[in-house]
Parts: sequence; structure tokens; C-alpha cells
Amino acid sequence: MRGRRQSSGAILLAILLMLSGWPASVAAHGGSSGSQTGIPIPSLTHGEMAVIAPYYGRIISLAESVSDTDETFRRLLNFAEIQRAYCLWGLMPDSVSDEESPFNECSHAYLAAAKAVLLQMRVMKVEKAPVDDLVSDIDTALVRNNLSLILCKFSGESFNTADLIRPKLADIAVHAKSLAAILSAGLLVLAGLWLAARALRPKTQP
Repeated sequence: MRGRRQSSGAILLAILLMLSGWPASVAAHGGSSGSQTGIPIPSLTHGEMAVIAPYYGRIISLAESVSDTDETFRRLLNFAEIQRAYCLWGLMPDSVSDEESPFNECSHAYLAAAKAVLLQMRVMKVEKAPVDDLVSDIDTALVRNNLSLILCKFSGESFNTADLIRPKLADIAVHAKSLAAILSAGLLVLAGLWLAARALRPKTQP
């Protein structure tokens, strides 16, 4: 139960984060139409995304351990982490597998950035063995699953560190699984607050 409350709290926290910085003029599916003053990030196929997603934590952990970095690397890493937060840290159901999910495009964005971070480490002065091992694991998974050629409507979309992708609230409202997850998280948090308030309520003297 405690784990579910923490997960629900994370979802609500991320929603508040998105709402606090949500420009009214930004459309959810405008990834390649915004500012291009940042660092360009190549597109990612739907199959690549499905394979890279389980490796996201290893990629970022390895990247954060690099001490000798340059501006390009830091901006790519920063974009990957911020973009994943806007994508509710991958907590929304089917955000990677369902191209109709309002969180699918932003999943493409942070996973494309993670791939770019990994490829950047291959040309940097870092310990090569962990990087090569991770690249080899991902390549093997791609070949084994024959997923690299599977496309979806966002597969050809490139991204840019200057253009964060924010899921559109209207799309969330009409996507059953996303809406159900958010409402469930809200109910669990409210139930937790009610139980906490009841536990802290002063007991009346007989």
C-alpha cells in the first residue's frame, strides 16, 4: 500500500509540475515545430523505443557518473531527465507501447534523448567498457526482438533540447487508461490524507 501511495504521489506531483509550466500556446504534438535553437536529437522508431525504455535507468546512471563532460552532453542529459519528468517518469500505463497515449510522444522524446546520451558517451573520454557493454546489450535486444523497423506516427519525428514535449490535457481526458491512472492516484492520495487527518484528530475525553 505504501508503494502505491508513493507512486500515486509521484504522478500527482508531476501533474502539478506540468500545469505550473504549461504554456497555453504549446501543442502536444509540436515536437519538431518549436524552437530549434537547442541541440537536435535524432528520431527514434517505435521498436527502438520499446527496447531502450528498460535500459533508461542504466543509461542515465552511467551518464551521471561521468565527470569530464561538455556542454552538449550536459544539455542532452538534462533534457532527457526533465522530459521524462513531464512524461510522469514512465508511470502512465502504455505510455511507450500505445501510440494513442497522450504520453507517447514525450516518451519518444526522452528515450531519443537517452539514446543520444549513450551515443555521445561512445565518443567521449570515459571508461569504454561499461558503455560498450550497454550498447551491446541494447543492440542484441533490438536484433532478438526484430523491433527496430516497427514504426508509429511519432517514429519520424526529431526533437530538440530547446523544445520540451508536454502531454495535452485534453488528450489525457479522452485516453481511458491515462485518465483512470490519474483518477486512481488522486483517490489514493485523498484516502491517505483522510486517514492521516483522522489519525491525528484529538480524541475527545469521555
